[in-house]
Amino acid sequence: MSDASLQDHAVRLSACPACDAAPLARRIADARGGAVEDVILSLPTIHCATCITDVERVLTRHPGVRAARVNLTLRRVTVDAPGLEAQDLIPVVESIGYEAHELDPAALSASAADRQGRDILMRIGVSGFAMMNIMILSVAVWSGAEAATRDLFHWISGAIALPTVAFAGQPFFASAWRALRHGRLGMDVPISLALVLASAISVYETVHSGHHAYFDAAVMLCFFLLIGRYLDYRTRAVARSAAEELTALEVPRAFRVTEAGDEAVPVADLRPGDLVRIRPGARVPADGEIAEGSSEIDRSLLTGESIPVPAAPGLALSAGEVNLTGPLLMRVTAAGRDSSLARLTALVAAAESARGHYTGLADRASRLYSPLVHLLAFCSFLGWYLATRDPRLAVNVAAAVLIITCPCALGLAVPAVVTAASGRLFRRGMLIKDGTALERLAEVDTVVFDKTGTLTMGVPQLVSLAAVPAEARPVALALAQGSGHPLSQALAQALVEAGARPAPLEDLREVPGYGIAGRWQGREVRLGRADWLGAEHGDARLSASWLSLGQGGPIRLEFSDRLRPGAEACVARLLSRRRRVLLLSGDAAPVVEDLATRLGIAEWHAGVAPLGKAEAIRALRAEGRHVLMVGDGLNDTAALAEAHVSISPASALDAARTASDIVLMGSDLAPVAEALEVARRSRSRIKENFAISLGYNVVAVPFAIAGLATPLMAALAMSLSSISVTLNALRLR
Repeated sequence: MSDASLQDHAVRLSACPACDAAPLARRIADARGGAVEDVILSLPTIHCATCITDVERVLTRHPGVRAARVNLTLRRVTVDAPGLEAQDLIPVVESIGYEAHELDPAALSASAADRQGRDILMRIGVSGFAMMNIMILSVAVWSGAEAATRDLFHWISGAIALPTVAFAGQPFFASAWRALRHGRLGMDVPISLALVLASAISVYETVHSGHHAYFDAAVMLCFFLLIGRYLDYRTRAVARSAAEELTALEVPRAFRVTEAGDEAVPVADLRPGDLVRIRPGARVPADGEIAEGSSEIDRSLLTGESIPVPAAPGLALSAGEVNLTGPLLMRVTAAGRDSSLARLTALVAAAESARGHYTGLADRASRLYSPLVHLLAFCSFLGWYLATRDPRLAVNVAAAVLIITCPCALGLAVPAVVTAASGRLFRRGMLIKDGTALERLAEVDTVVFDKTGTLTMGVPQLVSLAAVPAEARPVALALAQGSGHPLSQALAQALVEAGARPAPLEDLREVPGYGIAGRWQGREVRLGRADWLGAEHGDARLSASWLSLGQGGPIRLEFSDRLRPGAEACVARLLSRRRRVLLLSGDAAPVVEDLATRLGIAEWHAGVAPLGKAEAIRALRAEGRHVLMVGDGLNDTAALAEAHVSISPASALDAARTASDIVLMGSDLAPVAEALEVARRSRSRIKENFAISLGYNVVAVPFAIAGLATPLMAALAMSLSSISVTLNALRLR
């Protein structure tokens, strides 16, 4: 698609932030195809790619289900099933051994995920402590302990190892039991079998005074497997859903106007045509149109524009916006799940659940892994038993095969690199939230920036202090301190820093949507909009307020949005690496053009509404581009989720931060360009780790099948492969 086509997309789907909020609901409704019919179920026991495949397959085969998409990060499934309820689908999921519940958004929290992480860490600590003690006893056996002494050490090792394996291996045993009970072979089945066989063989050897017991192998295997699971957990635990954060912006109750007066009702009970009262400081509960009143609306959540919009009858409002100064009466046009905020939430949730090409590869690998491992172990047992008629030797070989093929190295291949790269980028002020973000970041060839709060700090800064005479500064300060408007606050800060003291004013009052007025020395003084003070607007590239002292012409006060530190260096470095850079903003064209010129960005689009940004990124993806989106507002969340990979500053809204794959912790934007280079090197390390894992299996498995590796040797080999991929990953540091 050409640049002209991209601009057509942005212009066609954009809206003036001051006058076109309600059409947002219509445009999102068009994108979603009408009413929302999805059923969302919580799946607390899923943990791997096999789980995704099983749940999606059984649901899509159920009559009435059109599609099912599992989000492993959030442990939930979104089911497109018109006419079906959660209670119709829960038994379907439970029939294959997975726990399922209807999702209760009000009960969402991170506490369950935190408990899971603490549980894994506790089991790692227990198995690690036990492993060290058993290894001390094993050294004595390896050093030549014989007869009764050797048997005593074996019995002590068993007394430590058996309870440890039973406790620390519980996550694997529970998962394997659920799979077997419903006729499936998950990845935890061979792992559990290896742990049980290693422990059983060790008990058998100890009872019969054997020279070798493998209690250390069983505990060591459990320890490294738990480490792999914890690293994987950490890459997911920090990635909370942006959809949850957007849902938190929804107002639970609204004040509906009736003949009997105002009544508080749940927002879900509102219907088109209802009149609701919105008090100053309250969030708009639904989409609608102002019927009475004047005020100012904080629309920054939807447009990214930090300057409030004057509100008067006829202005369209969207759910989630904030009424700042005056009471309003609004006629509802859409509420609840039909509101623009709810539909934007649905868009973000859908994009978060999208699955890339690597997910399909993981699915195929997981489907092949378990049957292949069991087949190898069974063939090894059968072959050795037929050849030697020695069941003890055959079981040892089968156990060695199961242990040596355990996927520790493969499981650590990606998390180890992500952990090392995350540590390096964290020191540069970047927090990697998603384990696949580095892989996707390495493919980026196009970078899209938001303006306010991203390339700029999103805070007005007075640039015309010299235009304010010394005698006018106390009056200006008194007026500014009486208003909560962002421009007034910026003016007050600048005047205080310049040493001004507020003048005593009388009859100080704020006029919603216009400004603030008072009396000073018998004259009316005002601070506010140009048309209220009879002034010309002037340069549209700068935000402005006007000060009237009751005599003479109004004084123009100009404000600019300060560039974020490192913005110029970041853009310059990206352009020097031949990456395409675009600027998409909800601000007016003159303001966006001025910033783009300052930074050397040739492609920019102004007045772009939330869905317009997402559509623009979708158009770039249709061209085959891999897009990095950098944004900070609610208007950016759909675009952040739609992009190939996304970054938000720490100063961004919670919804934007959680929709992004990476959070920029500091104020400096320069590390964004550096992250692309680190990502490319990380991709190389991941590929090298996969090669190490594959090479290990190619060499080690034949040794185990040939009977040249005991279970202990298999556990040591498995541990060495895990250490190898970890050391290779640490080269990134």
